[in-house]
Amino acid sequence: MNYRILAINPGSTSTKISVYDNDQQVLVKGIDHLAEEISKYDRIQDQFNMRKEEVLNVLNENNIDIKTLSAVVGRGGLLPPVKSGAYLVTEEMIDRLVNRPVLEHASNLGALISHEIAKEIGVNAYIYDSVAVDELTDIARLSGVEGMDRASLSHALNSRAMAIKYAKENDKKYSDLNLIVAHLGGGISISIHEKGQMVDIVSDDEGPFSPERSGRVPCKTLIDRCFSGNYTHREMLKVIRGKGGIVSYLGTVDVREVEKMISEGNEKAKLVHDAMIYQISKGIGELSTVVDGKVDAIIVTGGIAYSNMITSAIKKKVEFIAPVAVLPGENELESLSLGVLRVLNGEEEARVYKEESLANA
Repeated sequence: MNYRILAINPGSTSTKISVYDNDQQVLVKGIDHLAEEISKYDRIQDQFNMRKEEVLNVLNENNIDIKTLSAVVGRGGLLPPVKSGAYLVTEEMIDRLVNRPVLEHASNLGALISHEIAKEIGVNAYIYDSVAVDELTDIARLSGVEGMDRASLSHALNSRAMAIKYAKENDKKYSDLNLIVAHLGGGISISIHEKGQMVDIVSDDEGPFSPERSGRVPCKTLIDRCFSGNYTHREMLKVIRGKGGIVSYLGTVDVREVEKMISEGNEKAKLVHDAMIYQISKGIGELSTVVDGKVDAIIVTGGIAYSNMITSAIKKKVEFIAPVAVLPGENELESLSLGVLRVLNGEEEARVYKEESLANA
């Protein structure tokens, strides 16, 4: 059976799309949205029609008839906690994302645009491995403060896709393996996958710093800064997400620039670069304890995984735990498309999104 799948991944200033015929990519395109255009909208949800029309225009320009699509999949947005895998986009999901989003985020538009295009041609719309995937065990959820439980927000889409890919390439089942996946990008998250379940994570605000996020910072110092009177709530959020990490030390979010600085003898750049590697390795080691050290492989992925300087240093620090596989790239469009292809092929079953059933999904 041949299937054609449109994948839509909205970001803050762009919308990336791809078309796959089964597992073969036939179109990939990034649509950039000018700052002047984005600034016209008060809420991210208000960008829906503009982004949808631009997606349709690109498909038309590339002679892709939407009537040939078998399914449409969007990046899963910030919903209440959901399980991994595929969810059918329902009216309840649309209502949540439009009227009661957990947080305004560009990825929320993935389901909205997918649903509208799919409805027009009479096929199903899906999300796959939402940002809100939550499979934490009860013991992993406790933070140390009553009423302040840990939340599962991570790069679930690419992390699970690379874990599944690793298993397949090694003739094993994802559900039979214990894998640690470190996603290294603008934000860094690390996850432990125990026999097919993402049972714990080190999120981007409780672990390694990254190019633009602070990671774990000293709580007392953070509280003092929050109440210093020198920062607004919004400014403090920016301190940890957007202005934290490498950019706070070196004024750049580009790891390639940092490595150029190092090659030119910049000692501070080397220290910051090494500290990020150190913290990533600590996070991997931390999660190895979740499965009593019985880790089958460690996977390093994300855009920063293209840096041999970083991946080789991480490997040196953690390969005593398990073999290290480097699968670079964000791979989000591929992950969305191949996830839904498994649903269409009957290898996975899509869940039906219903608010009242989330707790038992």
